[in-house]
Amino acid sequence: MTLVEFLADKVPWVDSLWDVVHTFIRIPAGALLAAAVFGDSGAAVALAAAIIGGAVSAGAHFSKAGTRAGLNASPEPFSNWLASFAEDAAIPAGLWLAYTHPVLFLAVLALLFAAALLLVRWIAGNLAALIRRLQAR
Repeated sequence: MTLVEFLADKVPWVDSLWDVVHTFIRIPAGALLAAAVFGDSGAAVALAAAIIGGAVSAGAHFSKAGTRAGLNASPEPFSNWLASFAEDAAIPAGLWLAYTHPVLFLAVLALLFAAALLLVRWIAGNLAALIRRLQAR
């Protein structure tokens, strides 16, 4: 499955289709994983963790999917490949950072989350402008 994920992520438009399918996998998985981590802390804490975990997963997923969809619109394949390889390198780097320097990892995660929120806001604004232009025609 790792090989399928790796290869699907490198082919323009296949990765966007892959992201559509994974919308129904990544977000619930993030919520369930967060709830499982705090499951021994009581139902209220587990529920709060599930909501936060799902929100963080959704933010990361929609930022990735929106960015990759935008990259797919470019006529050359190199930006898509560069983004994919950067994602592949970021995972082990992030895991290493979380294990060796957890406070620094949380700071980086907070910055990336803020950037993701700004990116989602920018994407939503551009989609709204596109819809207004289409309606005007």
